[in-house]
Amino acid sequence: MLFEEIVVCGCGNPLYADDGFGPAVVEEIKEKYSDLIPSNVKIIDAGLGAPHFLFNLIGDSDMVPVKQIIIIDIADFGGTPGQLALLDVNDLPPGTYRDVHSWDLTEPLHRLKSTIDITIIGCQPKRVTKPDFEIGLTDEVEAAIPKAISQLFELLGVYHGTSRVAI
Repeated sequence: MLFEEIVVCGCGNPLYADDGFGPAVVEEIKEKYSDLIPSNVKIIDAGLGAPHFLFNLIGDSDMVPVKQIIIIDIADFGGTPGQLALLDVNDLPPGTYRDVHSWDLTEPLHRLKSTIDITIIGCQPKRVTKPDFEIGLTDEVEAAIPKAISQLFELLGVYHGTSRVAI
């Protein structure tokens, strides 16, 4: 069972180039900034299929007191590669947010939005190679990792000393 009020999910598959953005951000946080994560925050490498199980678990409000979900993932919002955008669930009409296996993630998010605050830190990908494997992010998306961490810390209100954490 989860007991953290805020769950941060890095979603994606590192086997398909920029689709590995979410897990790469989570890995960077765990390696360099885990001591700054508040005790009420759970950081999860949700990988590819885990979001479906996680959304079902979080949706059972009798078991899990989750108040906020922050998803870190690629999102095609028409930006330049590596550009970040904060997206609300309402920015995602049903059927528009799919993982690389075409599973629609908008339906479970829309189902949860009335009880849980959901924010998506989306990164515009340059290249997603499904069905061909390509391990490694493009330079533009790799450069967005520190920016995504800064945005996450801003959303979490994480401070270091008297100032916000500078990444």
